Amino acid sequence: MNQAPTPSFLPTGRTRVLSIIGHPIKQVRSPIAVNTELAHRGIDAVLVPIDIEAGALGAFFTVLRAFENTPGAIVTIPHKIASAGYVDALSDRARRLGAVNMVRRLPGGRLEGDMSDGLGFLTAAAQQGVSARGKSVAVFGGGAVGRAILLACCEAGASRVAFHEPDGDRRAALQRLADSAGFADRVTLDAISTYPEADIAVNASPLGMRPDDPLPFAPDRLASGVHVADVVTEPEISPLLAAARACGLTVQTGRAMAEAQRDIQLTFFGLDKPAGEPA
Repeated sequence: MNQAPTPSFLPTGRTRVLSIIGHPIKQVRSPIAVNTELAHRGIDAVLVPIDIEAGALGAFFTVLRAFENTPGAIVTIPHKIASAGYVDALSDRARRLGAVNMVRRLPGGRLEGDMSDGLGFLTAAAQQGVSARGKSVAVFGGGAVGRAILLACCEAGASRVAFHEPDGDRRAALQRLADSAGFADRVTLDAISTYPEADIAVNASPLGMRPDDPLPFAPDRLASGVHVADVVTEPEISPLLAAARACGLTVQTGRAMAEAQRDIQLTFFGLDKPAGEPA
């Protein structure tokens, strides 16, 4: 008789439970990557996905404050902006962006938020030898991830960051961010017409998660040598990236961006070393 395989990790009463929240949540890949890394490092912790609708977000953070054996929560779409309103303190970066993708629980239930999407985007690009310095970047989508990419690319020395965002409130938020960060001279809202001139073209919207979604832009209008990135994690090769590859362009997946943030996240939550090991 065949026996079921023995799990490589069994939670105990001492296990720290980190969560990742979103709606939907089935597309996230972080639990696989993070749990594999935690097991590799011998850290008694686990990351679990939790599907939370927008109306239940406040209740989740109430529970998080009382959750004694959690280091906090990773936040994914569509909750990054709303979650910033439930924490007690924000990093300077998260405060400027008005969004978080990591919320750390401190003793007593105090919550602190930070936003690492922009760093993850740049790190994933650097792993392919691509830098934003001196480059023209076109970004489709002005939500939390788009804002993070704006800030990160401008801080990295991009010559221009052009956006396409149909929602008026989000366009206004992008402009406020550019003004407050001192990058107004490099940020425009005309990517829909100027993206063929870009060196780096990014989909920072959810387009591509569903099979009937239209492409956010046409890769065949881009010049050879342009780097095309997508923040969508499932499917790994989105329709946009498949089309870009067919045009001979280099591509960057949403999974690569997510995995590039893994070490940042583990350090933020104090899960980079086994309990009791000196920092």
